[in-house]
Amino acid sequence: MLRYANPANFLRLAGATIPWLGALTAILAAIGLYGAFFVAPADYQQGETVRIMFIHVPAAWLSTFIYGVMTLSALGTLVWRHPLADAAQKAAAPLGAGFTFICLVTGSLWGKPMWGTWWVWDARLTSVLVLFLIYLGLIALWQTIEEPSRAARAAAILTLVGVVNLPIIKFSVDWWNTLHQPASVFRLGGPTIDRSMLWPLFVMALAATLLFLTLHLMAVRNESLRRRLRRLSIVAAADEPAGHSLDLEPGAVR
Repeated sequence: MLRYANPANFLRLAGATIPWLGALTAILAAIGLYGAFFVAPADYQQGETVRIMFIHVPAAWLSTFIYGVMTLSALGTLVWRHPLADAAQKAAAPLGAGFTFICLVTGSLWGKPMWGTWWVWDARLTSVLVLFLIYLGLIALWQTIEEPSRAARAAAILTLVGVVNLPIIKFSVDWWNTLHQPASVFRLGGPTIDRSMLWPLFVMALAATLLFLTLHLMAVRNESLRRRLRRLSIVAAADEPAGHSLDLEPGAVR
């Protein structure tokens, strides 16, 4: 695995993997959507609105999964100082913000007919909103600090500080009285969702995860190429003779 962590090897691996991941993502998404809208029945209490679950739950899963990926990347930046670690973290932040935004929007659309309101300040909703703000803060931090290594270290520290929010999101429904129901899929007693709904949900979650991996590989590859171009530009500018940097007649600039 360390061999593929080399930037040059990673670029070759990403170029060969991305088309296959994209195709598999499209196939699984088509199967999952078919199961969600044509196989899974309407819920006896929630009716057709339950189909929002097949978008909301994968987005919610990815909102925390992507932050976990960023946490590992942050450790790679601070501990091993690997050049791909901070590129992976920077590329993951916008994707995490996007999936968290989808989670919040679909949750509001689902909550309005079920709870009678678009938003309540319960523990689960508030902690996910905090996660979204952390993503935005990391994106802003990357944009503010121009020097990549300094930005990487600052973003890595902020990421590790924000990881405390993940267990709050996970266990908020158990620690506090919230409108969200407890876990109904990954639980000791087994899933409480009917199989006709469960398999499309798993397929959609897998499709969403592969979508993230595809987009993440593309973003990391683009970031690596952008940094390589930046280094080449700096080297070219340093090697250029000072007398040839500007070819202007005396008095041309006033």
